Amino acid sequence: MAAAGRGKIRNKKISIKKKLRRIFKRVSKKPVKTIKAKNVSLGMEEVIIEKEKFSHQQAQPAPHVFTEELPAKYGRDTLVLQVRDPWWIHAYWELKSSTMEGIKASIGQKDFSCARRVLRVYDVSNIIFDGTNAHRSFDIHINEYADSWYIDVGIPGRSWCVDLGLLLADGRFITILRSNIVNTPIDGPSSITDEEWMIPEDMFARLYGMGFGFGKTSPVGKIWRQRLLSSWSGGVASLASPAGIRKPAEKKFWLVVNCELIVYGATEPDARVTVCGRNIKLRKDGTFTLRFALPDGKQVIPVEAHSADGTDERKITPVVSRETK
Repeated sequence: MAAAGRGKIRNKKISIKKKLRRIFKRVSKKPVKTIKAKNVSLGMEEVIIEKEKFSHQQAQPAPHVFTEELPAKYGRDTLVLQVRDPWWIHAYWELKSSTMEGIKASIGQKDFSCARRVLRVYDVSNIIFDGTNAHRSFDIHINEYADSWYIDVGIPGRSWCVDLGLLLADGRFITILRSNIVNTPIDGPSSITDEEWMIPEDMFARLYGMGFGFGKTSPVGKIWRQRLLSSWSGGVASLASPAGIRKPAEKKFWLVVNCELIVYGATEPDARVTVCGRNIKLRKDGTFTLRFALPDGKQVIPVEAHSADGTDERKITPVVSRETK
């Protein structure tokens, strides 16, 4: 009986295993179904599809760039001048050793050893500087190791140039490098409050009216309009261009174009200057500025300057042409 009972149990186990195998075969043959429901994670297939629909580029790490410091020297002779403020300018330079060796060979070892390195600062305001015609100059003694210098010029609103050179024992100055020219600003508002108009009164009135307008909203338009209408038969049409185009009365759109010429210069403050034969008043520093109307055609503007003692004179004649199309 015991042997028969064990045989039955063994047969039951075998039959259960067979049933489980059949179930697994059926399940493996069926496709996987994903359940879509709230708070249920996506199936494997949906995860793959979502990745394909919303693929993002991965951020690439920026390549490491090795920063290089600016070289201390560039191997060339140069002297650069720049403005710091109205009272100070700054110079920096580079001088090759071969350049100094050449100067040493040209002047001799004895003179070279006694020479002092100098920055010579020139006031070159309103002139074409040729190395000898500066208004004034002063020297700054520097050591041979310096490669930059701040310079107190003492006067604002001027033009400056600097030479780097050697001052020999006998007083001779040898220029090694010459800088660019810089202009320092003034240290306050401009002293020019009005320009001198070298034009007839009627032309001045027309230009003044064009600047402020002749409309009803203009604060001076009504006064100038009445004056012009009483002075010139052309009325507003006198503002026409040199080609004689009149402002159409029936249209609001119109255009007026004109040109001016500004002539400026400088000389000794006590000199006498004439422009087109007329004496003009110089400013305290000897400068002057004139504004001219510039009609079509060729304009010749002779400018003459006479020294205070009457021994020297200079004449420059600008010639300007205008063509309106």
